[in-house]
Amino acid sequence: MATPSMEDYLEKIYELIKGKGYARVSDIAMELNLQPSSVTKMVQKLAEAGYIHYERYRGLVLTPAGESLGEEMQERHAMLAEFLRTIGVPEEAVQIDVEGIEHHVSPSTVRCLQDLTSFLRGNEAVRRALADHRERRRRAEADEQRQSDLP
Repeated sequence: MATPSMEDYLEKIYELIKGKGYARVSDIAMELNLQPSSVTKMVQKLAEAGYIHYERYRGLVLTPAGESLGEEMQERHAMLAEFLRTIGVPEEAVQIDVEGIEHHVSPSTVRCLQDLTSFLRGNEAVRRALADHRERRRRAEADEQRQSDLP
């Protein structure tokens, strides 16, 4: 079973390989803002767990299990980001929140969020109603705050 940290690495390795055809320890370190020595240790753990093939001073290759998990993590990340944007989370908070959420929800919760995201994507009227509701709540909260600030 992959740890959340392993999942983050596999997601990044998958993204690098899909984007430029390969992933090296230095690429991963730069992308994740980590020291190459830390990345090397995790890459060795991923190899021991059967997620990648790794040879020192060479690139690495995802195994079928690693590719499957990397793709799953990238899809989960994208879906959570879309969901948060759809419900009105400010863009500057989306990636931070996705990183905080993505490893802490069960597969059944992910499926439910996928269903809801898909439903919202296909229903402009519902998205508009949600945005209108959010705006009314914000105005009501601001009015309440102004009232409580009065002497």
